[in-house]
Amino acid sequence: MAQQGQRIVGPDHLVAGRYRLRSKLGGGGMGSVWLAHDTRLDRDVAVKQISFPADLTESAVKEARARAMREGRLAGRLTHPHATAMYDVTLEGDDPWLVMEYMPSRSLAQALNVTESLPPLQVAQIGAQVADALAEAHAAGIVHRDVKPGNILIADRGPTAGTVKISDFGISYAKGETQTGSTSAIVGTPAYFAPEVARGGDHTEASDVFSLGATLYTATEGQPPFGIDDDAIALLHRVAKAEIMRPTRSGPLTDVLLRMLEPDPSRRPTMAEARDLLAYSTSGPGTSVAYVLGAPLRDPDGTVPFWARRGAAPAARRPHHSTVSGLPAAPQTEPLHSVRRPGPGLPQPPAFEPKRDTAGLPTPLVVALAVAAILVVILAVAILA
Repeated sequence: MAQQGQRIVGPDHLVAGRYRLRSKLGGGGMGSVWLAHDTRLDRDVAVKQISFPADLTESAVKEARARAMREGRLAGRLTHPHATAMYDVTLEGDDPWLVMEYMPSRSLAQALNVTESLPPLQVAQIGAQVADALAEAHAAGIVHRDVKPGNILIADRGPTAGTVKISDFGISYAKGETQTGSTSAIVGTPAYFAPEVARGGDHTEASDVFSLGATLYTATEGQPPFGIDDDAIALLHRVAKAEIMRPTRSGPLTDVLLRMLEPDPSRRPTMAEARDLLAYSTSGPGTSVAYVLGAPLRDPDGTVPFWARRGAAPAARRPHHSTVSGLPAAPQTEPLHSVRRPGPGLPQPPAFEPKRDTAGLPTPLVVALAVAAILVVILAVAILA
């Protein structure tokens, strides 16, 4: 259960006089997601209660609430077969609630708890379909800001089994708007941050491209490109320096992933270009992009992959990431350039030597303050969850 003001929000609670909560689907630093029933239209929906870091001022929280409402309405204009639909935005008490399409599914993060890694060609198909939806979002001026395995859903039952959708535009923002909150804090999932975001820069369309590349890398390699580290500050430093590990399992996806993980945002492909590169990588330049984008995920025998099926037992594996909000921005440092490996069919940018710069690493005092800030945020998230 979660607290909303002085009231307890839990199963059977009626949101905005219309959406009756059934069960909690998940949660994180930006709020809780519930399965609910729309009593007016008699259909199941997913509703997300947006929460904010505990250290925001009252005026910042007020503006963040208003922005969440604006952005929810903006996301409601996005209609795409590979994006979960936004049905409604509403205020219940003081908290914004986003009402979204509910698709019985397994997230890519859950799939990676069933199997260590996924076949590169299936990952390429997932990536192409998600990139197609994000390309349309970018064209509409919407930046997602939290592309990660947990926000990619694969339908696991019924006639839509194998359908892939990108979900949770709950912390997206409209291009051109000022992002609310402290300029010294960043929000999202560090394991999938673009380097410029880890260094305190704004999320952009190019940042979404990097985050999708990091997500697909994780699916083929079995861990994020910056590795797994319980020390969020150490991880943030590696992200800021673009210290990715050389991919070894990505096969035909390797060159595309390295282009998407390019440290310089201006040298990454656009989301539409990434979509086409991913689609071509499934079977070569003659592949019909339309076919790749329209086909549900299938194994060679025509069945839905076992890792996406309902009831597949999760393995006892270490989580790939944790989501926290309010991380202090990493120090401004010169980014390291990502590993490159030549491959056929893809133009390669000019070669350059990696640069290492240890300047700007935090002092013990800064580290102590940063750890204290993270503990406060994690405590606030635990209270809200």
